Amino acid sequence: MAPPISADACLVEAASAVAASPAIAPNGMVRKDVRAPAAISVVSKQTVRPAGASAPVGGDLRLSVSDMPMPSCHYIQKGLFFPPPPPGVLTTASLVSSLVTALSRALGIFPTLAGRLVTLHDDSIVIREPDFRRNFFGDSTAVLRFPGGVGPAVTFDAEAPLRERILHFSAAAIRELKATANHSKRTGHQDAEANGKLVHDSRLHGRCSSEISSFQSLCAHIWRAVTRARRLLADDKTTTFRMAVNCRHRLRPAISPLYFGNAIQSVATTATVAELASNDLGWAAARLHATVTSHEDGAIRCAAAEWEAAPRCFPLGNPDGAALTMGSSPRFPMYDGNDFGWGRALAVRSDRANKFDGKMSAFPGQAGDGSVDVEVCLAPDTMARLLLDEEFLQYVSSPAP
Repeated sequence: MAPPISADACLVEAASAVAASPAIAPNGMVRKDVRAPAAISVVSKQTVRPAGASAPVGGDLRLSVSDMPMPSCHYIQKGLFFPPPPPGVLTTASLVSSLVTALSRALGIFPTLAGRLVTLHDDSIVIREPDFRRNFFGDSTAVLRFPGGVGPAVTFDAEAPLRERILHFSAAAIRELKATANHSKRTGHQDAEANGKLVHDSRLHGRCSSEISSFQSLCAHIWRAVTRARRLLADDKTTTFRMAVNCRHRLRPAISPLYFGNAIQSVATTATVAELASNDLGWAAARLHATVTSHEDGAIRCAAAEWEAAPRCFPLGNPDGAALTMGSSPRFPMYDGNDFGWGRALAVRSDRANKFDGKMSAFPGQAGDGSVDVEVCLAPDTMARLLLDEEFLQYVSSPAP
C-alpha cells in the first residue's frame, strides 16, 4: 500500500498535462473547469497513403456487430507525448518525413486502416478498402436506420462541467488491492446467490479462475469510492459499473488472437448504494468478477442476436448520475509498441472525446512495471469529495521519476 500523500502531489490534472488538447467541447463551446492549454503550431498537414499496391481483394468490408453500435460515439482521441529528439539528431523536416514514411509502410501491411466509411444504397455502412473478415458471427444483415435522414448523435451532454484527473496506482498498491479482495472474498460474509453462483457454474465447465483479478480489484476500489463521493444518491439507488469484455477467447470456437477488428461487448455490474457502503472491497470485486466470468459463448451470442433483432447505437453516457464506465485497458502496450527512435513516450493522454461524468480510461504505467494510470472524469463536486477520501487515496501515489 502506498503511503498517504496529499492529493496535489499524487494527482496530475489531465487538462494541464495535455498541452496539445484544445479546451473546447465537441460542439465548439469552451469546456467548463478546464484550463486553456498553451498555444501550438501546426507544422504541416498531408494525407498518408499505403506504400505499394493495395488494391482491394474482397471488396467493401462490412462492419461487425461490435462496430455498428458505435457511430453515436466520438472518434477515439488518444495520443502519446514524447520528449523532443536530441539536438542534432533530427530536424523538424526529417522528423515529419520519417513519421510519414513509417506510417505509409504500416498502412501497406494494414491497408484497411486507410479506408473510408461509406453508406451504401441500402443504408449499410462499409469500409471501402482489402480483405479482412471481421464479423465473427457470420455475415450480419443488420442495418442501422436513422429516420428523417438525421445521422447518429452523441448521447450525453458534452457541455456539462467536468473535472479530470490522472490517478496513478503502483504495482504494489494493485497487488495489495488484489490480495485484500481475494482474502475478504474467502473469509468475509458473501451473498452466495449474487456473487458465487455464476463463478461456480463457470468454473465447473473449466472456463474461468475463481481468483479475482488485479484489474477487477482496482475497478471495485474506484466503484466504491466514487459512489461514496456521490452523496446525493439515495441508499436504494442502483449503481452501475460498465466495462468492455474481450470476446476473442470466450467464443466457441475461439477467435484468433490476431483477429483484425473489434471483438468486444459491454457488460454491466449493478449494486445499490447501500450494498456498496455496507460490504467490503471483496464483495464489490466479486460482483465484477462474476459478471466477467459468466460472459461466455452463450451470453455473447445472445447479446449479438438481440442487437441484430433491433439495431441501435450504443447509449454512451451517465443519464441517472449513478454509473461508471471503464474504457481502454492497462494490458494494451501503449508505450512498448510505439518507438519512433528517440526514446520512450512520457505519457498517454486522451483529448475531449467521449468524456462525461463517470467515464474512465485505464492505461499501463509509463515505467512498464505493472503500475496503472486511470484517467477519471467526474462532476466537479464529486471529484472534490473523491480527492478528500483518505480510504481511496491511500492506494494512489506519484509515478516513479
